Amino acid sequence: MAQHLAQPTATPVLPAKLPLKAVAPWAVFFGILMLVLLYFVGAEQGATSVINGTGVHEWVHDARHLLGFPCH
Repeated sequence: MAQHLAQPTATPVLPAKLPLKAVAPWAVFFGILMLVLLYFVGAEQGATSVINGTGVHEWVHDARHLLGFPCH
């Protein structure tokens, strides 16, 4: 004799809602950080140089070529 087993009902799991006020400061911070990194990789040499010497250029040299920025 087979026993009747009730099928468990699955309740959907919804992701937690994050308020915009909690996310906005982090989004602005990382946006500014990405712009600063893009500047150092893409434009830190020559007339727009903020740091004297070629140290930054040599540090990000391969990243410049990988991202398609000319440097020679």
